[in-house]
Amino acid sequence: QVQLVESGGGLVQAGGSLRLSCAASGSIFSINAMDWYHQAPGKQRELVSVITSGGSTYYADSVKGRFTISRDNAKNTVYLQMNSLKPEDTAVYYCNVKGRGSTGFVYDAWGQGTQVTVSS
Repeated sequence: QVQLVESGGGLVQAGGSLRLSCAASGSIFSINAMDWYHQAPGKQRELVSVITSGGSTYYADSVKGRFTISRDNAKNTVYLQMNSLKPEDTAVYYCNVKGRGSTGFVYDAWGQGTQVTVSS
């Protein structure tokens, strides 16, 4: 079993910055992609950013140039540095981690979500 713990959300003014963290623990053998999603009130959950095991990254158009995803493989942790935040970035942010467990099972784990609120 794999657990994810997120931290770093909060309230910030437009133009400000936040850094989200998501630490994975449990019966982990390997981690493949580590992703961040967000879900605004009344909207579907959307993919924000991805980082692969090889370090390749993807960003949604809405966050390109403002957000940076990174990972620390030694700590099984993924980060999302969010700069120049806009009110439309307000959402619950979820991390998602996929990989293989220590006994060979494939996992697809979700964090509990962390609220990001950007005031205008």
